[in-house]
Amino acid sequence: MAFSDKLKNNLLGKVFLSALSILSIRKTTRRNRINAVIGLSLTLLITCLMVLDWSPLENLEDRLLDYCFKIRGPQKPSDQVVIAAIDDKSIDRLGRWPWSREVLARLIERLGRAGAELIILDIILSEEEKNDPLLAKIIGQEGNVILPLVFEFDPDSKTLPTENLNQWAFRSIQKPEGFKRYHPITARKALIPVPALIREAMALGHINMFPDRDGTVRWEALAIEYNGFLFPSIDLITAALFLGVPPQKIALVAAEAVQVGEKRKIPTDPYGRSLIHYYGPEKTFPHYAISAILDGSVPAKALGGKIVLVGATAIGIYDLRVTPFSPAMPGVEKHANVIASILENKFLRKAPLAVNLVLMISVSLLFTFLIIHLKAAGAATLTGGSLLLLLGSGYLLFVRAGLWIHIASPSLNLLFIFITVTANNYAAEERYARRIRSLFSSYVTERVVTELIKHPELARLGGARREVTVLFSDVRGFTSFSEKHAPEEVVAILNEYLEAMTEVIFRWEGTLDKFIGDAILAFWGAPLPQPNHAELGVRCALHMAKRLKELQEKWQAEGKPVLDAGVGINTGEVLVGNIGAAGKKMDYTVIGDHVNLGSRVESLTRKFNAHILITEYTLNKIIPEIERGKIGHLSSKGIQKVIVKGKKFPVGIYDLSSLAPESACQVIECTVDEVAAFDEK
Repeated sequence: MAFSDKLKNNLLGKVFLSALSILSIRKTTRRNRINAVIGLSLTLLITCLMVLDWSPLENLEDRLLDYCFKIRGPQKPSDQVVIAAIDDKSIDRLGRWPWSREVLARLIERLGRAGAELIILDIILSEEEKNDPLLAKIIGQEGNVILPLVFEFDPDSKTLPTENLNQWAFRSIQKPEGFKRYHPITARKALIPVPALIREAMALGHINMFPDRDGTVRWEALAIEYNGFLFPSIDLITAALFLGVPPQKIALVAAEAVQVGEKRKIPTDPYGRSLIHYYGPEKTFPHYAISAILDGSVPAKALGGKIVLVGATAIGIYDLRVTPFSPAMPGVEKHANVIASILENKFLRKAPLAVNLVLMISVSLLFTFLIIHLKAAGAATLTGGSLLLLLGSGYLLFVRAGLWIHIASPSLNLLFIFITVTANNYAAEERYARRIRSLFSSYVTERVVTELIKHPELARLGGARREVTVLFSDVRGFTSFSEKHAPEEVVAILNEYLEAMTEVIFRWEGTLDKFIGDAILAFWGAPLPQPNHAELGVRCALHMAKRLKELQEKWQAEGKPVLDAGVGINTGEVLVGNIGAAGKKMDYTVIGDHVNLGSRVESLTRKFNAHILITEYTLNKIIPEIERGKIGHLSSKGIQKVIVKGKKFPVGIYDLSSLAPESACQVIECTVDEVAAFDEK
């Protein structure tokens, strides 16, 4: 098995090994792992399509090759190749095509007198004519005329005998074992010039052209097999003879190249085809009308020492070909391009499949690894830069080294990876956004939910330590109230109270943790950071007291029972996050000693007949704001230091209330020195 085939087989396996290496990165998130699988799967798919020569992919590669020619632009070809054109002007003067062999004989004689080095007839002379002896005589007299033959691939084609044909076949075949894997293009029959002309010709070569699937001629078949022999193209034999290389010095290296003498080695694909190095569009090479050559108006120096290709350029003769430069280039100009490139040693090479696969896989794997760690803008920039780098590199290799690498496949793959990964990211973001919205819409305001969707890392699932301010509120005497009123009445008035308090909590950007019967638990400082969480909690408590007073006045006016409530606030470090049974029941909540302290402080509102009690920890947080004048008309009176149930150390508690709008804040420290201990919850 050839090295390239071994490499090809190994590369397909290496895709999976690379996949495992990427997927095994511990820090890779689930989304990144999915994106890595997407990238690897697309890479594997495009790689398989490359190996299978999938037509749409190959057509795209061919088109990119054509664009490389067009971007490069025309080049000045060798001045040793000219064209004697069977053009419209000549047909007008000499009569409609085909002309008599007598006209061709006069043309060859005139070219010989002008000093043409080689004369190549791109004309099929397969039917006998009365002037054949004259033409054969002139061909033999000049001794430098090369005639064409055309191979037929349809077994039902009608052809002439093939006498004296094998002498023009390749005489040297190197590495014939290459034919065991790649068989050359094989013809069934041959259309040849009349025998009289063959006997006088300097050489014969085929003029077959094989357009690609899109109709464009990009390859020159340097060798075609017929009757067990390999025959060169007319372009190859012409260039070799002009360079002084005899036919026996032209060696075909099976499935690799054609060696012309010692200095020129024409790279071929496994089937003996060589990429055509086009110099430009039609009329890149000098054209001389045959009518002008015959009447002597073309100077001899324009033809002397040159290879003169005699062929049709008139549209009506229909010898037009599609090339990368032109949709209608005369076939004779294709021959001129191939001959000139051999003379100048300018060849194009198509990179082996193994090289294209290495490029495809390595670029795609690197791109996949990078893009899964980038956001949309970075991914778009990476994709654009990668495509420009790929296309630019492919173009530079084409222009500078004459190497055609497949860049459409990796470029297309990068584009597919970007689109698919981006779509997956957006889908994941949408799913996460719905999850965040569903999770937090009952806890916080719409603005906070929107921020969490923009910055999902702020709502990390699980638990995180945060300094927060917690607020507990509880309806006083709710048990006795429930016993004295109908359930419907209890539920109605409780719902009205809870709805009003929830609006106030959201107004001050609080997170509503839960309702515990008639009690409310809210906090500030999570899930979004709130540096002024203590201030927000205090302002919310004062607003709740004001709103409750409004409700009480309303209930009295309606003759309904009047509810009262107490509020306790504390500030400290807690554990905040989604806590519960994963996949079954989860709550975004706060737990910790400072949460318990807040609950205990709320229960003391009944003990001290206060509506709002705050701890010294909360007060210490808002004192700087009070001193800077950011908080106004607030009264905080120290009651005493207490040790609540479950605590060892005392904490100061303060009665919080509002003052008249124009009043200055009052902060009165505790005057009672003794510490009260409370065992009740």
